[in-house]
Amino acid sequence: MRIFDNPHFDAHETINFAHDAQTGLRAIIAIHDTRLGPAAGGCRFWNYDSEDAAIADVLRLSRGMTYKNAVAGLDLGGGKSVIIGDPGTIKTPELMRAFGRAVERLGGAYTTAEDVGVGVQDMEHVRETTRHVAGLARGAHASGDPSPTTARGIFDGLRRAVAQRLKRDDLTGLRVAVQGLGHVGWHVCTHLHEAGARLIVSDIDATRVERAVAEFGATACAPEDILAVEADVFAPCALGAVLNARSIPALRVAIVAGAANNQLEDISDADRLHARGILYVPDFAINAGGIISVSREIAGVADPDWVAGRMHQLDENIAAILAEAEAERVSPHHVAVRFAERRLEAAGR
Repeated sequence: MRIFDNPHFDAHETINFAHDAQTGLRAIIAIHDTRLGPAAGGCRFWNYDSEDAAIADVLRLSRGMTYKNAVAGLDLGGGKSVIIGDPGTIKTPELMRAFGRAVERLGGAYTTAEDVGVGVQDMEHVRETTRHVAGLARGAHASGDPSPTTARGIFDGLRRAVAQRLKRDDLTGLRVAVQGLGHVGWHVCTHLHEAGARLIVSDIDATRVERAVAEFGATACAPEDILAVEADVFAPCALGAVLNARSIPALRVAIVAGAANNQLEDISDADRLHARGILYVPDFAINAGGIISVSREIAGVADPDWVAGRMHQLDENIAAILAEAEAERVSPHHVAVRFAERRLEAAGR
């Protein structure tokens, strides 16, 4: 097990390991950067192949949250947590309460919320043992499931990319290959279907695919084939690292714009996409809607229009990133990182 010399370690401030013998909880909470404020980011519950895989994921995810919060204009630092195990078999209210106690021990340095494998009801159990949780169904400023807001941001960012790369505002007939039909992916499909797009969908859960075919008139695709489908847009909405030296040559799309975190296996993959003429909308920019939603809850903002205002600003930031990248003839990933680092450096000063 490697931490300080792990290839994904990037000057992280704190990495915490939590265990509860009674419930079987095995969790890792990583805080990457708090120059903008206390860290915030979701909790992922996943059956990792190894502890090393879980460590790599939480390091990558927490770093991504630093840049996501910076691009979204939020006064929040970057943090993330993972729980190791199959949520379908070991997740219980007692285990989530044990996780809440682990969060509480950090004294407010990190606020948790939903991610893959974790829902609103799970966060309600977490709330029983810590105040530092968002994405709740009840409470003065409860924001609920952040997935719809995340999906709205994906849809808006995708439209920006289509307008720039394909020179069209109307999405009617646009072919979009969607990988992953979880909470966010499903809402993304809903927006696209309502806009007249033609969907090609894949998911490891066949029932979700069947439902998408029935409700959206989507074309089903095997999970192993979705990356090579001919379409206008590829929307990765499952797990990360799907864009790499092996998969990028197989892509037959003009745009990549989706909800998954850490879509690039390596930073060099941004340049691989650019070299192929594929417009990549950086994941940590386009999928910031969820953290915008829960940040209102974290801050206790009562203004009902606050989230809409922040989402509008995010849309403007993405438009500026894409325009700057086009003018400089570089990948939008590099421009988005530069955008975020300017905020971080200013806060550090």
